[in-house]
Amino acid sequence: MRITIFDNFPPIKGVRWFNVWVFIITPLLGLAGFFYAPSSRATAAFSVLYYVFSMLGYHRLWSHRSYNASIPLQLFLLAAGTSAAQGSAFFWSRSHRSHHRYTDTDKDPYNANRGFWWNHLGWMVFITDLHSGPADASDLKKDKLLQLQHSWYFFLLPIWAIIVPTVIPGYFWGDWIGGFCFATMLRMTFAHHSTFALNSVAHYLGSAPFDDRLTPRDHFITAIVTMGEGYHNFHHQFPMDYRNAIRWYQFDPTKWFIGACKILGFASHLRTFSGNEIKKGQLTMKLKNLKRVQEEIVWPMPTDKLPVITWDTFQKESKDCPLILIAGFVHDVSSFIKEHPGGSEILKQSAGKDMTPAFFGGVYDHSNAAHNLLSMLRVGVLENGVETLAEPVKPEHAIPPSQSLYVATRRQVI
Repeated sequence: MRITIFDNFPPIKGVRWFNVWVFIITPLLGLAGFFYAPSSRATAAFSVLYYVFSMLGYHRLWSHRSYNASIPLQLFLLAAGTSAAQGSAFFWSRSHRSHHRYTDTDKDPYNANRGFWWNHLGWMVFITDLHSGPADASDLKKDKLLQLQHSWYFFLLPIWAIIVPTVIPGYFWGDWIGGFCFATMLRMTFAHHSTFALNSVAHYLGSAPFDDRLTPRDHFITAIVTMGEGYHNFHHQFPMDYRNAIRWYQFDPTKWFIGACKILGFASHLRTFSGNEIKKGQLTMKLKNLKRVQEEIVWPMPTDKLPVITWDTFQKESKDCPLILIAGFVHDVSSFIKEHPGGSEILKQSAGKDMTPAFFGGVYDHSNAAHNLLSMLRVGVLENGVETLAEPVKPEHAIPPSQSLYVATRRQVI
């Protein structure tokens, strides 16, 4: 299942103008800094650091309970999530759990099948009759610290989203305009659209190495802009794993941050899915992709569909057509006679004969390619020619995991 960039918006009843103005004014104020703020490397560096701080947020701890965090770490992450101006941890995590429970359905708050732009912004700026499906948030309701932040969210929001990132550059190195435009407004704009990219880009761009039945995809670009959240296909298959990226070379700074917190004693019980189960998902997709390749290949006619030819008929027809007997199958080599690497005379002289020993190493032990090509030249089965014929690997049958592609191919052509 893949979404397209063309939208399938649901019926719209109204517009959330507050959200619209936030998404318009915030980037405009940020861009104004390029015209009015002094050039400051300190402000630029601080803006990037505060962006990283904002993106650490609520996701892996409260949406998925992928690790346990100490009170100091929880306070740090609550401040980080508040600075991104995307709602309280309770609101955000409950909505995200609904997304995972009802992915790609009408109960998914950001259903990818409604289109790229609906997923990125539409669901937040338009009023519809759509409602998110229920998700278990009982643990979030019992969390006193989370509920405290939820109750005081609109008091905390201006402090962490506006005042702190504006005051630090202004107070410490005198860049009040840069602090407001870059560290506050432009940083907030990037944080918004980076997070929204998880609903849009992460369901549109990339590969599905674990399961392709739903829209989540893995892509390095999405990982870059979302602090490692871009390995979304893995995440939707194993949501309680504290990692999004399982390879050491994949970009996932949030995973590294959590790992560092564990070393420092701020985090514990980092949850990971069994490596065996992860490999199952990967193998399933590899076999599925092999199945697609298999279905695109033209295979030889099944042996039970071939006519049975007597020895006398084989001898008689070999005088007019170069028929060769190998392993109990009669092959018409007329289409290949001019292309035979050993020369056409070899095939002409072999007509009407049983060349099984020569083909299987008596003269030359032929390659896999030769076996595959030979199987396509079968025109019949010699009556009483062999006691037992190997069962063919039919195109509609996937190769069993316990059997190599090489062995399956050899069974097919011999």
